[in-house]
Amino acid sequence: MSHYNQIAGQNLERLAALSDGVFAVGMTLLLLDLKAPAAEAIAGEAALWHALLDLAPRLLVYLLSFITLGIFWVGQQTQLNQMDRSDRHFTWLNLAFLFAVTLTPFSTGLMAEFITFRAALAVYWLNILLLGLLLLATWRYAVGANLLKPDIPRGTLPAVEYRILIAQSLYAFGALLSVILNTYWSIGFIVLVQLNYAIAPRYPRV
Repeated sequence: MSHYNQIAGQNLERLAALSDGVFAVGMTLLLLDLKAPAAEAIAGEAALWHALLDLAPRLLVYLLSFITLGIFWVGQQTQLNQMDRSDRHFTWLNLAFLFAVTLTPFSTGLMAEFITFRAALAVYWLNILLLGLLLLATWRYAVGANLLKPDIPRGTLPAVEYRILIAQSLYAFGALLSVILNTYWSIGFIVLVQLNYAIAPRYPRV
């Protein structure tokens, strides 16, 4: 068994391919619950516009989750690109991370259905927290187990960890806004955080 553990989970390419597939399915499943208004409920043009406006909050939640998965996909791929090799423990940590990815369509659907409920937003935030903690765990394990490429710039190691910790702190603050104010403030703040990480604007130095 010990020899098997030494040779298991060493193929980084297969792990990256599996990750791409899980993320692709997760992103697709996000929109399966977003349905067009029923034809029998629409009596005219004005009614259709009204129904579409009613769908806007749900669409915002799904867009938020799509960006969320996109950011975490980029984060995982960035880590994998720094890897020189893998091992069994690193592979299983990534599988745990992918499990959190598969939970995202559920937490998204829950928040879209109960967008004003703090409990629904808490579940959504816990999903993001789990994604962040597992991504951080895989990176720390890779560093500690010497799985990274030997020529990585020295500043890369703390930069990856710092980015995850800052992002999770901002998400936690966003979730806290639902307690202080309401869920719409939380969602709006998290959207801004996600757009910042997705667009990555250059801020002038002072």
